[in-house]
Amino acid sequence: MLFNSIDFAIFLPIVFALYWFVVNKNLKLQNALIVASSYLFYSFWDWRFLALIIISTLVDYIVGLRLGKEENNTNRKLLLWTSIIVNLGFLGFFKYYNFFLENFITAFTFFGSEISANSLNIILPVGISFYTFQTLSYTIDIYKRKLQPTKDIVAFAAFVSFFPQLVAGPIERATNLIPQFCAKREFNYSKSIDGLRQILWGLFKKVVIADNCAEYANAIFNNSADHSGSTLVLGALFFTFQIYGDFSGYSDIAIGTARLFGINLMRNFSFPYFSRDIAEFWRRWHISLSTWFRDYLYIPLGGSRGNAWNKIRNIFIIFLVSGFWHGANWTFIIWGALNALYFLPLMLTKRNRKNINIVAQGKLLPSIREVSLMLLTFGLTVFAWIFFRAENIGHAFQYISGIFNNAESYIMLGVYWQYKRMIFLIVLFLIVEWIGREHEYALEKIGLTWNKIPRYSMYYVIIAAIIWFGGKEQEFIYFQF
Repeated sequence: MLFNSIDFAIFLPIVFALYWFVVNKNLKLQNALIVASSYLFYSFWDWRFLALIIISTLVDYIVGLRLGKEENNTNRKLLLWTSIIVNLGFLGFFKYYNFFLENFITAFTFFGSEISANSLNIILPVGISFYTFQTLSYTIDIYKRKLQPTKDIVAFAAFVSFFPQLVAGPIERATNLIPQFCAKREFNYSKSIDGLRQILWGLFKKVVIADNCAEYANAIFNNSADHSGSTLVLGALFFTFQIYGDFSGYSDIAIGTARLFGINLMRNFSFPYFSRDIAEFWRRWHISLSTWFRDYLYIPLGGSRGNAWNKIRNIFIIFLVSGFWHGANWTFIIWGALNALYFLPLMLTKRNRKNINIVAQGKLLPSIREVSLMLLTFGLTVFAWIFFRAENIGHAFQYISGIFNNAESYIMLGVYWQYKRMIFLIVLFLIVEWIGREHEYALEKIGLTWNKIPRYSMYYVIIAAIIWFGGKEQEFIYFQF
């Protein structure tokens, strides 16, 4: 079920009404409704894969209980590895089986040996990368004695399957989400209104920005050999705003929807395209995944401690794994490696924590230096996104080659009038994002102090834009991860 679908527009009010007006006096029934609704929500995609969610839920619930009682270190490690093997086993099989098989065959062929093996027609369960990491963090935190296991299996099942963030995050920590499912929740009108505002802005990002950018980006990337260099640049820019509008839009809708049910999810995006260096970008992009890798991979490896070689090794490991997490394709690994190369100079010169404040905080406009740094960081990010979007490595290099080999076409850049509407929408979108950059999401404070007529007029204009510019209903990009 897509957030931008008629199905969800019917589903959400029904669940909301049942939650607050039918089972609101019983916490266990509220949580049971959340679990049932989440399973129904997931079933709209493919009910057969509910078994994977249920198995992960049961395994980590039981392992968590056992870890809470077990004192023997050997037994504790066995329990932890049981959770890791089950969860990563499912993820590895469904997401990476064919990738490893094909590369295994290629490697043997390269060395002169011919082997044959059949790939499998495997369907990737939507959201498996997200809920797998979420349940793993629960088990790891109990193993590290940072968390006590929950005995309430319904609350735990709600934590694993909570429908707003089930299929594309944010990847929540048990320390944040489980206590909320174990505590009585009261309806809060202002929190719900704020949730609706965030949902509205998320829908604008998805339907108006991402889906419209997708049409142009797909047309250009899918026929890149036929386009001039300037058009290829526009294609990369359109994909850059497509993936941001798509994924941050999903996160806004998820966070806003959770707020309707009295649940607070972590922030997942913080205006990353206004970053002044790559380190700042990664503190602001897909925050739940970046912090997950930091806490459960980077720091255990040693983080930024040790000699230069250890620092370089750890940076490459975390970025390469991050790239591979996104998909079973060498393009994602190259994308991760590029970001590691971008990040290394900052870390080695100890400037990776330099830009931790909000750009031009308290000011209307940034300085010339800040503009230059943002443009440089944005340019590096756009270049890396080419690998992320390309079908394969050959396509990526062909696309990049087309940008530089057709330099004479740049004098014609101003005549691409077929893109003028999309460019206008992107500029308008960036203005709103810039105005709201000091808040959780762009629309959070805009218009709150206005009179009713201009404030509601703004909402109606956004709704009208969603309806008017809404094109073909498209899945969220991160559903494939």
